[in-house]
Amino acid sequence: MTSGPGERPGPDRLPDPAARSPEGDGVTVSYEVRHGPPTAEPPGPAATRPKGTPPMADETTGPVTPSPKLLTPDDHALMLIDHESQMGFAVASHPMEVVLNNVTGLAKTAVLFGVPAIVTTVMERHFSGPLFRGVREAFPDTSGWIDRTTMNAWEDPRVRDRYLATGRRKLVLAGLWTEVCVVAPALCALDEGHQVYVVTDACGGVSAEAHERAVQRLVQAGAQPLTWLQYLLELQRDWARSETASAVGDLARAHGGTYGLGAEYIYQMLAWDRADQAAR
Repeated sequence: MTSGPGERPGPDRLPDPAARSPEGDGVTVSYEVRHGPPTAEPPGPAATRPKGTPPMADETTGPVTPSPKLLTPDDHALMLIDHESQMGFAVASHPMEVVLNNVTGLAKTAVLFGVPAIVTTVMERHFSGPLFRGVREAFPDTSGWIDRTTMNAWEDPRVRDRYLATGRRKLVLAGLWTEVCVVAPALCALDEGHQVYVVTDACGGVSAEAHERAVQRLVQAGAQPLTWLQYLLELQRDWARSETASAVGDLARAHGGTYGLGAEYIYQMLAWDRADQAAR
């Protein structure tokens, strides 16, 4: 005999772990009648927990596999597009000093984690002017910038080929302007089957609406937006990774805004505490 819809099991009914609700949510809805003491232990919490509910601590066994959607230093390339003076003059979606700070932090992050980077400019000596200093310091001109005439960097075979030569299937983009020089190559890369991530706070548009519509269009096409600080911490992911942990802290303090302020506070407090203990 089975319980009817909405009927709760009595003491003589035990859950049948093989039964599932019609909705497929993993909730037990059918019960077998038992007469006398049960012959088996009732199912544990994992058998009756609704599908999609996180496991309890005592149910978790073995290592956890991170989502493949998370970026790692060895699964993607970074493309920085047209972070140049003339392009920056027209940016109105963000304060330009914020974009300067963020793209500098982004570029330094790629260098720290050894991420291959493609730096490209548009008509550098004839219209757009020099790269921002923070990008130049992270990637000096000896690293092989690609100067183009095309607004869509993907249409310059040198840019596309440089990215394909990395062998990576994930592409992280940032550039000026979002609505032109970021949207175009991002859509092209998506159409060719690459996974695209856009560091939106290291981009800028000629208006807030231009930037927002560009990001919205990219998300609808399948790109994933993130911020430069999110990128930094996603690559670090574990403070036990001591080979980069200290440098990540330094980057956060230098370019991480209020997060960096908090990091500076705790660094200094710990330093004073160590000095006080040494003086005793």
